[in-house]
Amino acid sequence: MPPTVICLGECLIDRIFDRYDGDHPQVPFWVDYPGGAPANVATALAKLGTPVGFIGCVGPDAQGDRLAQTLSQAGVNCEGLQRSAAAPTRVVLVRRDAQGERSFVGFSQADPTGFADAQLDPEQISPHWFAAADYLVMGTLGLAYPKLQASMAKAMQWAQQYGLATVVDLNWRPQFWPQPELAPSQIRRWLDQVDILKLNQAEAQWLFQTPEAEAIQRALPRAKLVLVTAGAAGCQYATPTWQGQVPAFAVDCEDTTGAGDSFLAAFIHQLVRQGRPLLKDLDQLRAAVQYASAAGALTTTQAGAMAAQPDAKAVEAFLYLHQL
Repeated sequence: MPPTVICLGECLIDRIFDRYDGDHPQVPFWVDYPGGAPANVATALAKLGTPVGFIGCVGPDAQGDRLAQTLSQAGVNCEGLQRSAAAPTRVVLVRRDAQGERSFVGFSQADPTGFADAQLDPEQISPHWFAAADYLVMGTLGLAYPKLQASMAKAMQWAQQYGLATVVDLNWRPQFWPQPELAPSQIRRWLDQVDILKLNQAEAQWLFQTPEAEAIQRALPRAKLVLVTAGAAGCQYATPTWQGQVPAFAVDCEDTTGAGDSFLAAFIHQLVRQGRPLLKDLDQLRAAVQYASAAGALTTTQAGAMAAQPDAKAVEAFLYLHQL
């Protein structure tokens, strides 16, 4: 079955460091988890039951093998996954504090351009998925690398040609950019093409100088929906017609890694189930944001991004219990 949703971009390893006291020196103080925002969205969609395919590139190493296996086992169509002959799979170094909040430290090698995900070859991407899909999901990190940027541009062109709705998660990570000062103008030009934008409050302030979803939607005339997440403060949403806010669910947080990706995947899952008219119905839109918030909250209750993602039954049970 061809995928309904195509996710394109980075697939990598999050190496999470979370032991600081030195009480157990014989125990490794870091753990590797499969990750990368577009790949996280792909596995989350598959677990929720939406047909999804992933386009990206991993290295000729054990980390690349693990990522390919994880995606496949989750139910993601991996026909679009490329393997670099020489560039290694990206390993991102992440520090996690006692509250589960993470901060990016760096990479396993000094040059951020030298990893496999940056080498996605546009000439190897086939348009056949685009003829049957409904949604294309990407981030903005790939804009930092010429080859991956070219792949994203080709995918965007095909999405517009075949009538796919384009969904972008801003996912600002300055460490990925060899020249971070070039990022704002490049990202703004990219966002002028998208239909649905998801970003967090800090990213909104950084790029648009406002945390308000309504103001950002007005700044992007093509955008049919802007979602601004704010962790425990909930999520704002804005369309050309509707604006509002949904509070967050209170949970015991272990690790925030991948929560935003699960949020986005769950929202897209609802769009696939109900269709794009959902964006024009206030009650349906608000319910979809609540569903997405539940998926994001559940993801924070376990370690790792992909490993912690809930299936549809878990999200529905969580919402049912909170309604009670």
